[in-house]
Amino acid sequence: MIMLRVLTQMAALALAGVAVSCSSVGRVGDGEGLSAQGANPPAPGSVIFLHPDGSGANMWQAARLVIAGPDGEMNWDQLPAVALYRGHLSDALAATSNAGGTIHAYGVKVRSESFGNDNGEPIRAASGYAGSIMQEAKAAGLAIGIVNSAGVVDAGTGTFLASAKSRRMYTEIARQMLDAQPEVLLGGGEAYFLPKGVMGRHGEGQREDGVNLIEKARTMGYTVVFTADELASLPASATRVLGLFAAEDTFNDMPEEKQREKGLPHFQPQAARYPQMVKAAIDVLSRSGRRFLLVAEEEGTDNFGGENNAAGTFEAIRGADEAIGIARAFAQRDGRTMVLVAADSDCGGMSVRSDWDLDPSKPLPERDENGAPQDGVGGTGTPPFVALPDRAGKRLPFAVVWASEGDAQGAVLARADGYRAEELVRGSFDNTKVYKVLRAVLMGTE
Repeated sequence: MIMLRVLTQMAALALAGVAVSCSSVGRVGDGEGLSAQGANPPAPGSVIFLHPDGSGANMWQAARLVIAGPDGEMNWDQLPAVALYRGHLSDALAATSNAGGTIHAYGVKVRSESFGNDNGEPIRAASGYAGSIMQEAKAAGLAIGIVNSAGVVDAGTGTFLASAKSRRMYTEIARQMLDAQPEVLLGGGEAYFLPKGVMGRHGEGQREDGVNLIEKARTMGYTVVFTADELASLPASATRVLGLFAAEDTFNDMPEEKQREKGLPHFQPQAARYPQMVKAAIDVLSRSGRRFLLVAEEEGTDNFGGENNAAGTFEAIRGADEAIGIARAFAQRDGRTMVLVAADSDCGGMSVRSDWDLDPSKPLPERDENGAPQDGVGGTGTPPFVALPDRAGKRLPFAVVWASEGDAQGAVLARADGYRAEELVRGSFDNTKVYKVLRAVLMGTE
């Protein structure tokens, strides 16, 4: 049946005047080609995997209103390859960040409590390799890097370089990640690199083994930076960089009302923001002259969504969109880099309500008529947001309505641009496919 289908596709293309070979025809809709025996494999490439955690299509649609306006387009909209992401686990329909990250890194379904394993049980990657795609890439001589606006040890990125019984074993995860010797580690989490009793730039260490991983990193040849300004002044000669921009996360994820009470901004002012970290990581990884894998997570989209903080969510997704623009610009210059963008869940279930009679000057009720919590520009009980102008110049008010306080399956999309993007990212896209796409590009396989 497969051969019959292939021949049928070839005949249809031939009738349309398109030259075909066995290697150019694949199974419809799954993005995986069928290559003829002896065909030349694709050249290996680089991948920038951007992971705005918790960002469903509904969150991106809402963010468009304040980033580009209802008729405008964001960088996210410019990604030509689109697939419907399916994110279930082996024991739940909605993903946890640690299990979702593990599936991305290994390409196999795992249970909810997994972190680089299957609920503590060792696993092999879908290829049979005894490690993650990032560990395999490192072993193959590629440069590797991690970025996270939370701690670098956070679940969506830590799973690519570490395995632990619990996602909360932060100090052990930090040790494993540094021992893996990535060229780039940028994010929060300084406390997990320092011993208890030792004060760092952002607070006291939490390690109980007495090991100072920051000093160890320096002996390993890492340039260590602690602020956005220091990252901006990174010397061009730096080939290994450890950036730790906060004791834990670089943001203050809490409801708007609590932020006002504590006088806290959404993001900590000393910390490098996600777009700056992504740009710096690409600069360092690309100057090695080798192909590379960068996994970069904006965790603020997930954490602010989980706190039902609409304004914080918009600020985080604005940074994620800026990072997409930076990555796409590099991919276009390079010619052999894919930019892949996907979340593992839809956190908070953000949606937009905008009735014709919504008054932009009046505070919104705490809940909509269906009982769902809703946010205005300053949180609960504040006036609605006002979108940027549409093509007619109108600025229309809207409320943000929340479906949950945690991860939901949601309408998540995988999107991509650059090298092999439209070949590999299309149709229906299971979360295990992230691994397959990363490996196909990095290792030059079909």
